[in-house]
Amino acid sequence: MNTRILLVVFLFFAVAKQEINSQLGFSHEIGIIAGPLAFYSDYGQRFDFETNIGNVGFGIGLIHYINFSYRADCNCYTRDVYFNDHFKIRSEIDYHFTKFDHLGEWVDPDRTTSTADQLRAMKGSTSVFDIGAQLEYFPLSIRDFAAGAYKLAPFGSFGVHWVSFDPEVHSQLGPLNTPITTPPKYFNAFQQEGDSTWSIVMSAGVRYKLTPLSDLMLDARWQYYFSNWVEGLNPSFENNGVVEVPENKANDWIFWLNFGYIYYLD
Repeated sequence: MNTRILLVVFLFFAVAKQEINSQLGFSHEIGIIAGPLAFYSDYGQRFDFETNIGNVGFGIGLIHYINFSYRADCNCYTRDVYFNDHFKIRSEIDYHFTKFDHLGEWVDPDRTTSTADQLRAMKGSTSVFDIGAQLEYFPLSIRDFAAGAYKLAPFGSFGVHWVSFDPEVHSQLGPLNTPITTPPKYFNAFQQEGDSTWSIVMSAGVRYKLTPLSDLMLDARWQYYFSNWVEGLNPSFENNGVVEVPENKANDWIFWLNFGYIYYLD
């Protein structure tokens, strides 16, 4: 897994370097993002505020933009078409880590059942690495923003990311998959091995013009994984029909609020 991730990172930077050195002429931007994320998973209670604010992780990322509005090879604007002045291609690599607890009413202190004790004792974490690209849309003119006509430039984006994840699940009561440690719906429904999947990414944000060659960025992202194993739990899996889990309605997903710094290379 680590070798595969290092290879992907190397290819990402190799492609970015080739783009920067290419003769296409488009200008480029690089940046860094970081911020907290809420991980919506099979831990805790659905639609519960305590769960949503309790299972929060932190992520960082490196980003690269192709800016079609300006040509680096001639220090001039590109042809004045709508796409050039309102779209950028954003590629990035991200990493985030989250720890998990079962939170909500079913583990409140007044709950004294064995199931409540088992849920309180179940802990987990996941580390997630992803790489991908998004098409970013700016409703206002990218050229006018770069020239300082206004300080704020809102944007929205949509894209696809490849995801590598490595979950860990354990119980403070002992090994999982025993009647002492594991609620029935979690029997044979956890994963300790790393795996990979795909995801879709949608975000909305705003840039602030800091200097002629740099921006600050605020970005709110929703990312939906095509897997329910990213955090290591999937209580609808291999329960042989003994336990129905109607609350397990969706795959894992995150909401990530990140802050960034963008620098214009040319």
